[in-house]
Amino acid sequence: MNYKQIHFAFVILQIFYFGRICGEVYNPYKILGLNRHATSQEIRRAYKQLAKEWHPDKNDHPEAESNFIQIKQAFELLSDSERRHIYDQHGITDEDSYLYKQRHDYSHYKRFSSDPLEELFGKQFYFDYDVSFYHKLTITTQYYEQTIISKSKFAPYIIIFYSDWCFRCNRLVGTFKKLTETFEPLGIEFATVNVALEQQLLRRTGATDVPSLVLVLNGHCFVYRGSSYMPHNIIEFIRKKMPYNLAPKVQDDTIVGFLSGWIDNRIRCLVVEPRNQTRLRYLIAAYAFQQRVAFGFVNANSNYCKQILQRYQVHPHLDTLLLFNEDSERPIASISMSNIPTETLNNIILSNQYLTLPRLSSQDILEGLCPAEWNRPRKRLCIILVTENSKEHNFAREALRNIARRSEYKTERVRFAYIFKEKQIDFINSLSRGSSDDKLLRIVILWRRDTSRVKYEWINDITLNKRFADNQSLDHVINQTKYQIDSTIQRLLKTSEALTYEAFIKNLLDEHAQDFINKWISKIFYIFDYIIDNIEEEHILATISLLGTIVFMFAVGYAMVYLVKAEEESLKAKGKLSSNVSLKQSRYIPELKLHELRAEKYNGMVRLLKPGCRTIVLITDLKTRPKLIPPFHKAVWPYRRTKTLIFGHMLIEKGFSWYSELLRLSLCESKNLQINPRNCVGTVLALNGHRKYFCMYHAKHPESDRGAKGIESMTRQLIERQDDSETKIFFANGGTDESDDSEPRILLEENLLEGLSNW
Repeated sequence: MNYKQIHFAFVILQIFYFGRICGEVYNPYKILGLNRHATSQEIRRAYKQLAKEWHPDKNDHPEAESNFIQIKQAFELLSDSERRHIYDQHGITDEDSYLYKQRHDYSHYKRFSSDPLEELFGKQFYFDYDVSFYHKLTITTQYYEQTIISKSKFAPYIIIFYSDWCFRCNRLVGTFKKLTETFEPLGIEFATVNVALEQQLLRRTGATDVPSLVLVLNGHCFVYRGSSYMPHNIIEFIRKKMPYNLAPKVQDDTIVGFLSGWIDNRIRCLVVEPRNQTRLRYLIAAYAFQQRVAFGFVNANSNYCKQILQRYQVHPHLDTLLLFNEDSERPIASISMSNIPTETLNNIILSNQYLTLPRLSSQDILEGLCPAEWNRPRKRLCIILVTENSKEHNFAREALRNIARRSEYKTERVRFAYIFKEKQIDFINSLSRGSSDDKLLRIVILWRRDTSRVKYEWINDITLNKRFADNQSLDHVINQTKYQIDSTIQRLLKTSEALTYEAFIKNLLDEHAQDFINKWISKIFYIFDYIIDNIEEEHILATISLLGTIVFMFAVGYAMVYLVKAEEESLKAKGKLSSNVSLKQSRYIPELKLHELRAEKYNGMVRLLKPGCRTIVLITDLKTRPKLIPPFHKAVWPYRRTKTLIFGHMLIEKGFSWYSELLRLSLCESKNLQINPRNCVGTVLALNGHRKYFCMYHAKHPESDRGAKGIESMTRQLIERQDDSETKIFFANGGTDESDDSEPRILLEENLLEGLSNW
């Protein structure tokens, strides 16, 4: 039995074991006290009896409420014939099991008795081969780059790769049809790509074969690696690929911090569900509106969320959506249903996606609050307060927020907002006329004629500076400011009235754009997901083995270094290391190898030398070799790094015949030479085997004495000259009185190589 068989058997046992546990934890038949063959009347009768017994208003038992919820959920499951059938077949109790209701039923498709597949395999194996489904949704690479990548920032896209000649693609047409019918109402878009025409796009997304299903989120591609295309598998795949911080859980201890975080210029949305796992449609809505709405999810069945249910009077068995602006005490919109439709969900969020006093922090917000209306006769005004991002200006913002709450104008005609001057310098500077140099805490009214041109007017008669309003109450300041704003708005909304000034503005700076660090964090998470998505079991084992080997090598190396250091420290402590080091330093002799020139080494050292190379050979005998080799070594030591020089020595007793022949060949005359071997000791030859010539150093060479005597005679002649007194004075002290008949200089064996360094 191999490893894979053992692993498979272990997984099967785990599934069986946990399946039994889950069945024991939640069994609707056991909760109602029925068997699997109970009729609908028996189910209804058991529910009524148990509901009366365990209703929280009639039973004081501490677990009465939880038991009542289980009884109600069990009744809802068993009273629905389709959900009951799914539970009996698959053991599925999740309320999202409505997706299984849309099972593959091909009975409405036309069948032909002559179909060979139907005759061979039977009707249950009949497949839908209507490939026009693929052709209707087919896109190109250009459409993918220009449209899908940008749209995927707000809606998930699923791309199906197919080929007209792929049998499995044709066999899965019905499956993919059911996926589109299931997920498109939730807000997921679908597209198909013909691999025969768009091979490059297949490689770009990371898919390898057909059919393939690829999820596109925020421009990133995630390939579905599963073998089954059942809806619940696709749901789990999409859940895992959603942004990690998209659906934070909110409880009683975190509700205040969540609702008070509207300073980021986003409204708050609470989704209360009687389940632990959030529905996919709510996650998709959170992804679509993440720039404008911050979502928080509450589990109505959790004991840590009871205060939230009581505070906002939420029904514990229904899905509830609560929207909050700056006021966290009461929601601005709410809806409760057993299953909130996606269209209803999107409409209620779109109608309330801005705060009472939002900040103009990006061009998208400006387009939403103050759209360009060049083709409309009715004006849409934006009242904007210019502030700074400081606590000193909270008074002005709160005053304008109160005015906006009490405004009688519809949001389609008048919008209130504020802006940070230090963030949007170009925008504020373009509104240069009609106000003093200091535009802080001033109110400007805008009407956007088109995308780049605005008409505006400043309200200079009021100020919301707290220093000027300290002597007055907040209500008085608000009333006075509101009166002046309302009178100005009434005047400007008239068709005959026009705003005083006009300016051309640039797009606002996006204050919510990700900085460098957040972009890299997002890329790291994407790379991590991509690796997890594409790595296989054998890759994991190979990677673990490689990392284990590297760690082991580093551990062994570290241990060896540690032991060496420990030994050195112990030797230092005993006082032995320093003496040994000094002894080694004193005995250390740099390496310079001197080769002995013998018959077997003659070819390597002389005849076969490369061009430009020379061999320096010292001639000695057995008696003088110990005396001459050390000074020769010292003289040639500076040239040890020269790669074109080879150093050696030769005993004259062994190479006398070769040396005699070398000297004879160097003479012009051909005669026998009478050479005394003792006179050859101390001679140094520089041999060039490639060009076949040599140079010689010999301390007893006659030219040495002859040259010295010539210099001495020349010096005496210069001194004796009468016409040059300066030369006579210069050489007077340096001259020599030795005669030409002086005795020759005697050289000892130790002094034979004194002039070798100069040579």
